[in-house]
Amino acid sequence: MVTYKFNQNVAKRFMDLSINKKEEPENVPLTYVWIDGTGQSLRSKTRTIKCNNGQVILETCPEWSFCATGTGFETEEITENGEKRTDSSCVLRPCALYWDPFHGQHARLVLCEVYYNGKPVKTNNRKECFDVLEKFGIEQEYTLIDPKTNRPLGWPEDGFPAPQGPYYCGVGTGLAIGRDIAEAHYRACLAAGIPIYGYNAEVMPGQWEFQVGECEGINMGDDLWMARFILVRMAEEFGVKVSFDPKPVEGDWNGTGAHINVSTSATKGEGGYGRVLSMIKELEEKHKEAIAIYDPNQGKDNARRLTGKHETCKIDQFKFSIDDRGASIRLHKSPEVSGEITYYFEDRSLYP
Repeated sequence: MVTYKFNQNVAKRFMDLSINKKEEPENVPLTYVWIDGTGQSLRSKTRTIKCNNGQVILETCPEWSFCATGTGFETEEITENGEKRTDSSCVLRPCALYWDPFHGQHARLVLCEVYYNGKPVKTNNRKECFDVLEKFGIEQEYTLIDPKTNRPLGWPEDGFPAPQGPYYCGVGTGLAIGRDIAEAHYRACLAAGIPIYGYNAEVMPGQWEFQVGECEGINMGDDLWMARFILVRMAEEFGVKVSFDPKPVEGDWNGTGAHINVSTSATKGEGGYGRVLSMIKELEEKHKEAIAIYDPNQGKDNARRLTGKHETCKIDQFKFSIDDRGASIRLHKSPEVSGEITYYFEDRSLYP
């Protein structure tokens, strides 16, 4: 087993973050964060703005530009005065604001949409999502990777650790591998203002999960992407990589997904069960289309995870069940304080 050394100094930096903020200074660092041309990876750069009124709000965050060719976006040739040139400038339009856990208590993280020649780029799906979302929560699984071995954190350089079984929500050395990173990430998300619900060790050793929500509307996607950014950015300081690959290790090991929990006012109380069934029926009719949308590689990457094994349904099947982790859609019900039953369902097909 590879020995993983806990970096107490790095962890303490995040565990000591103050969640209560003070009055703003005049100069504030803003880190702009966006999704690049792959539709999966994140990019960022930092600037300073002046805040004469002592407050930073989304409307005061200016648009900014960056190079399309260096970040995987398609470009166009423009002819001016008989000469051709490549228009390589994309525009960042701020869409969500968070506290920055990396640059001090006054700094901000700015999630941005990407535009090219005045139009959303292909990987900018945020605008289409805006009007159709209601209330959601997301469970994001990820795997910590040792950069020296390029294998999950804590795994031996050759061979495999003990089989799956004791790792899920595990406690103890050799079982909860990388807990310091997961806990620091949890604290940093709270400091950033992300409604992180919780976290836990997952089924495969070195694999973890965090939950974001409940979120309403477009905040679901905004909060998830910023939580991912904080995780990947934080892992730099621990000297560890983060993988969202749907099947980081082939063989008898669980894969990695992002499960969406859906709940609306229509699914509460009397008649809620029937409304959920109606929603699930619509998902079944669009299953193939949804799989292609979930996966930037048209389902090919997700097919490595959705095999019908390791708590998944086969990618070409649609299965609905109550509390079945091997279903495409899993139905839950939970009593509220008032005694009213709330039904919600979990889409387990999502990647990443």
